Amino acid sequence: MPLTHPLEAHWDASLKTKAAGIRLIALDVDGIMSDGRIYFSASGDELKAFNILDGLGLKQLMRAGITVAVITGRRSPLTEKRMSDLGIPHLMQGREDKKEALLELIGDMDLAPSQIAYMGDDLPDLPALCFAGLGITVPNGYWLVREQADYCTHCSGGQGAVREACDLILWAQGQLETALSPYQDHQT
Repeated sequence: MPLTHPLEAHWDASLKTKAAGIRLIALDVDGIMSDGRIYFSASGDELKAFNILDGLGLKQLMRAGITVAVITGRRSPLTEKRMSDLGIPHLMQGREDKKEALLELIGDMDLAPSQIAYMGDDLPDLPALCFAGLGITVPNGYWLVREQADYCTHCSGGQGAVREACDLILWAQGQLETALSPYQDHQT
């Protein structure tokens, strides 16, 4: 029996068409992979939380042949550690001009904008989000970004939104069931 994702009813034909051609997803960090809050300890150490659901979703995308990249305006050793742990091959930190960073990233990849998804939540993300063939944001993102995005996740940033975007792409490409099959109980 085929699996039905609970959000399939919200993923229309136009969105499916856009997601079906994606070969690269580029993500912002703060507000997308985290809830956007930055914590500092009394000694000045920076702390932030990443959602474990997002991490597995990104690994599933990479196993399915989708390139994953992270473009962030801030520099953070925590971000570097998390991306390294996930095996994400492209991390661009300290990049305020996200579109310029995205263009630099795809320079040698031979990708059309229609093959790129970009996920961001604030104004510095807007040019990259609008350039990409599939622009994704979160409900707690800035209103203008939500207005311009092709899709706004149901989950908030840092609360599984990246996993939702991963599921959308895998579903549109007919690979979601394959990605989930190793985790299903096959007993009769």
